[in-house]
Amino acid sequence: MTSPNSTTLSLVDTDPAELAVDAIVIGLHSRTEPEDGPAGALLLATGAESIAVAFDGRLTETLALLGATGAPGEVTKLATLGTVTAPLVAAVGLGAEPSGAAPAPETLRRAAGAAVRALAGAGTVALALPLPDDEDAPPALRAVAEGALLGGYRFAGYKTKPQPGRRDPVGSVLVHVPDAADGVAEGEIARARAVTAAVTRSRDWVNTAPNELRPPAFADEVAAAADAAGLTVEVLDEQALAQGGYGGIVAVGQGSEAPPRLVKLSYVPDVAPEAGATRRVALVGKGITFDTGGVSIKPAQGMWEMKSDMAGAAAVAATMLAVAALRPAVAVTAYLPMAENMPSGTAYRPGDVVTMYNGKRVEVLNTDAEGRMVLGDAMARACEDGADYLLEASTLTGGQVVALGKRVAGVMGTPELCERVRTAGDAVGEPAWPMPLPDDVRKGMDSDVADISQVNAGMDRAGHMLQGGVFLREFVTDDVSWAHIDIAGPSYHAGEPTGYWTKGGTGVPVRTLLELIDDIAANG
Repeated sequence: MTSPNSTTLSLVDTDPAELAVDAIVIGLHSRTEPEDGPAGALLLATGAESIAVAFDGRLTETLALLGATGAPGEVTKLATLGTVTAPLVAAVGLGAEPSGAAPAPETLRRAAGAAVRALAGAGTVALALPLPDDEDAPPALRAVAEGALLGGYRFAGYKTKPQPGRRDPVGSVLVHVPDAADGVAEGEIARARAVTAAVTRSRDWVNTAPNELRPPAFADEVAAAADAAGLTVEVLDEQALAQGGYGGIVAVGQGSEAPPRLVKLSYVPDVAPEAGATRRVALVGKGITFDTGGVSIKPAQGMWEMKSDMAGAAAVAATMLAVAALRPAVAVTAYLPMAENMPSGTAYRPGDVVTMYNGKRVEVLNTDAEGRMVLGDAMARACEDGADYLLEASTLTGGQVVALGKRVAGVMGTPELCERVRTAGDAVGEPAWPMPLPDDVRKGMDSDVADISQVNAGMDRAGHMLQGGVFLREFVTDDVSWAHIDIAGPSYHAGEPTGYWTKGGTGVPVRTLLELIDDIAANG
């Protein structure tokens, strides 16, 4: 099910006080807290000057009376009563005023998302948020645009009756800039549209009910979207997987009546022959459309969220759609192993030995560690096809959430590439943290009967997240720089909406992958 992407985004340079819109959004910094004396007054952010003049300098005082504090993401609404053209001013908190700099891009991204979400039901909203006038202007504008479009996201859902009080997302967002005809600014808006469309598609796939997105259906949807975007598509069905030696994907998928798939998507850049060899990036995403745990079945509590166990594949597929639109100067190929992990008379079992695509034999000890089985096959295939960089995203372990929480992804692999993942994540607001792959963790996965155990041979969960990375390393050739991104926590948001995150799928790490692809295209 695809949510209608009805919110439009454009630039405007008309005085914010004169804009004929339903609401105007301004930034508000929190009170200062000096060591001696009372706290200072609220401070309007850059961009709100003409609005402040229209209120005769009493705007911050009025906002304070309404309870505004300027805390990040807080939205305070104020009827303008004709003081400006817009009937409503919404002040969104930006936190303390940064010293000698504009607010960080992620602060602006979250503020724009919170404001647009709070103004649901409005037809047109203008954002007069602080944008620097130096080299930091493009990333700041990109952040505002992304936040606005992602904050307005709402999954179409399955309700059969209209919900009282449920308001439609904002129809149109205008971002105020000094010059609406500026080519750089227009380029940032175009990129934001492409990127957020990809994130939205990823969110939709994750939020879809699992009975509607089993492996064959998921493969068909991805293939159709990729074909429409101009990508080259190859889909391997269960027969082709068995004949091709994809033992891990076949083993995990054999317990379900909905057979597994492997989808390959390819993008070739528009690079002139004289430009020389093009870097090759392989993307791999875990596509377990529902994970019961198989024979090693999960507890019932919270199992419904296992519809999100394909978030890695959803993010990678959506990234490829954005790649097709943005046309970076680097070759990108995606591999999406899809399966449904179910308990049945045909399911794989603890004690099974599975021969993987690269010939390694794996002793299965826990059928709930199925993600690494399908990923191992896909990563081995990616290396065989040829890649300089391999980036893999998966909801792999609960250990990621225990170690790093629900916002920070864990990254394992080639140290230099892991650091690039961290840098890219910081740049786009999808934080990640490099983790080690210790030798003692690998030793604990030695098997008496096969090349490696799927988990610790003694079922010791210490270093659980690291066990996943150590296992996947077995399927990457020495000549490929690789990074495994564990997004078990960040890929799905079960709490109340915050910033530009709504409930459900988040689209992490689409923007990180796109940032990395741009970095590789520019710097190798």
